Amino acid sequence: MSAAELDRTDLLLLALLQRDGRQTNAELAEQVHLSASACLRRVQRLEREGVIVGYRAEVDPERLGLGLQAFVRVQLKSHDARRVDAFARQVNRWPEVVACHALTGDMDYLLHVVVGGLEHFSRFLLDQLLAQGDVGDVNSSFVLRTVKRARALGMPPA
Repeated sequence: MSAAELDRTDLLLLALLQRDGRQTNAELAEQVHLSASACLRRVQRLEREGVIVGYRAEVDPERLGLGLQAFVRVQLKSHDARRVDAFARQVNRWPEVVACHALTGDMDYLLHVVVGGLEHFSRFLLDQLLAQGDVGDVNSSFVLRTVKRARALGMPPA
């Protein structure tokens, strides 16, 4: 997919919406120096073109009792298309996995796992991840503290 044609106002709109997606269209329009109707048309175009893909609430995992995060590197035993697709489908069923990235290098996937604690992680690892017959190697690292968490993307130059 190619990059969308975005001007400075589009990039500013995206930066502002990433920072606070709940602001009103009138507040947004004022910040980008557009009329409310022109601002709304731009936001709708960004949504229609798939630049803006959704809106959601950011939830504190610790307030839900999900205080342990781990990054789990996974290597599959086999890389035929059927098994790779089966692994990807399974990962999408696990609520503990909040992100999964296919990688280059010595490991195939990087999973970001959020769980209630070490016992929950152990159950996830043994009963779900390692129960996958195609998982050959797993290496886990636990998050001690988060130094930076950017939910917003840096905007490219206009």
